[in-house]
Amino acid sequence: IMTAHLIVTDDDATRVITMRRPEKKNAITQDMYRAMSDAIDTAQNNPAIRCIVITGGSGVFTAGNDLDDFLKDGTSTGDKPRASNAAKFLYSRAHNTKPLVAAVDGIASGSCTTMLFHCDQVLASTTATFSTPFIHLGLVPEGASSLLAPQNLEPPRTFAMLVMGRTLSADDARDAGFVNTVVAPGHAEAEARKVARDICALPAEAVAISRKLLKLPPEDLTRRIDQEGHLFGERMRSQEAIAAFKAFFARKKS
Repeated sequence: IMTAHLIVTDDDATRVITMRRPEKKNAITQDMYRAMSDAIDTAQNNPAIRCIVITGGSGVFTAGNDLDDFLKDGTSTGDKPRASNAAKFLYSRAHNTKPLVAAVDGIASGSCTTMLFHCDQVLASTTATFSTPFIHLGLVPEGASSLLAPQNLEPPRTFAMLVMGRTLSADDARDAGFVNTVVAPGHAEAEARKVARDICALPAEAVAISRKLLKLPPEDLTRRIDQEGHLFGERMRSQEAIAAFKAFFARKKS
């Protein structure tokens, strides 16, 4: 499977989803969200796929949402709090039953840092950074991150990250228990594929049942996704957010 900015390949029993938009630091468009959802959804009832790896290749994971595309898609008006493809991706993550491994080499910002809270293993290079800067645009956490981050991080770090928009380094993230292993730059994807192969070698049914026991029920995740999405939509229409977006785009132009 391949779209303009996303490559999906099956390597034995591992499905590898690669974001490929280097000229925009892998900023995610609605088309990319849809393709990632499809890649996860179509793996669910396919017994040949035992594990999923998400990577941005070398140098960057993703700079988060492509804001031009995000706003153009009508996210700031109407009753729907989030663009449908982004929302679909959140639901795909919540309902995913396959072990999910992330390879982060460089920047991971916004919605794709919150995605990592859904992952079972996170491999990061020493150059990786993690941030959820929603607050600077007058927005709130999404993707069930307000539910999952406190499970991954201690309260002061959760507040610093989700409420203050502070950035975590790879070592900070490992110390916090959010990242499993820190590796040399350029090696995160290779190490993630190794971890995936290890998972694929284990008894599939036992892995699936054990993983389910460790995870929150999907309905808990989707309930929080909906709650956050409603608030996110309200915030998008707030004077505070509108002013923050105007200032952001003015800075981009200057």
